[in-house]
Amino acid sequence: MDNITKKLMQRSESTHKDTFGRAVSLTALALIGIVVVAIFAFVLSRGLSTFFRDGVNVKDFLFGTTWNPSVTNPATKQPYIGALPMIIGSFLVTFLAAVVATPFAIGTSLFMTEIAQKRGAKIMQPIIELLVGIPSVVYGFIGLTVVVPFIRNITGGSGFGILSGTIVLFVMILPTITSMTVDTLKSVPRYYRESALAIGATRWQMIYKVVLRSATPGIMTAIVFGMARAFGEALAVQMVIGNAALMPTGLTTPASTLTSVLTMGIGNTVMGSLQNDVLWTLAMILLLMSLVFNLIVRAIGRRGAMK
Repeated sequence: MDNITKKLMQRSESTHKDTFGRAVSLTALALIGIVVVAIFAFVLSRGLSTFFRDGVNVKDFLFGTTWNPSVTNPATKQPYIGALPMIIGSFLVTFLAAVVATPFAIGTSLFMTEIAQKRGAKIMQPIIELLVGIPSVVYGFIGLTVVVPFIRNITGGSGFGILSGTIVLFVMILPTITSMTVDTLKSVPRYYRESALAIGATRWQMIYKVVLRSATPGIMTAIVFGMARAFGEALAVQMVIGNAALMPTGLTTPASTLTSVLTMGIGNTVMGSLQNDVLWTLAMILLLMSLVFNLIVRAIGRRGAMK
């Protein structure tokens, strides 16, 4: 009897495996959390040193229009570190690329899921996967050798600017928005379509009034994800935008983004100097904007879940 009780009280091999698996999962989760917190803490500490250690005014940094950290303004005794041109440039190329890419992405997704399901997926899916796999430097090089001369021949000037960056980013974020939109359209229940057709709706009325409206939260999420990628893109944009830290005066004039200034300047500054600290502040803005994009995605997801 005692032996039977002892065996019943012993932990089985499955229990040991379950405990080991739970420990591994919790360890991995804790490690990921520590890495994320460490990244935020490091970037914030470096970025905020511009204001707390170097004494730079937050308003002058965010709303100043002149960027030249190595030169001091004789009147204010402060360097020229106005980041507004880069902030506006980043938002402009991101917003315009999303505006241009969204109709193409939705149209392609509808073709693949509603109009020609088998043929559309067979033709377009490999193209989308190919576009996703192309490195950023290849997009940038194509933009430099094709897009920039094309715009130069049409509009004059150098060809570098917001418009060139928009075209390159449009192609880069198109597969991201398209693939997520396809998944969203496929998740719309089939009986929604059948019910709309049963009450006399045409095919296009069913697509516009039922499918697209039901998939709106998911499509918005796809657009925000595309914008997040466009906002953080560095190399491709740097090669076609002109890298002039000036307020954009038009779509075809050279400009710059937060990422282009970062990639150009971070290797040419001394760690701990003001010139290096302001670049970390730009990186902090990028990190915070990534957080904002994620919060927007979560808000859209919760709203769609409530509906």
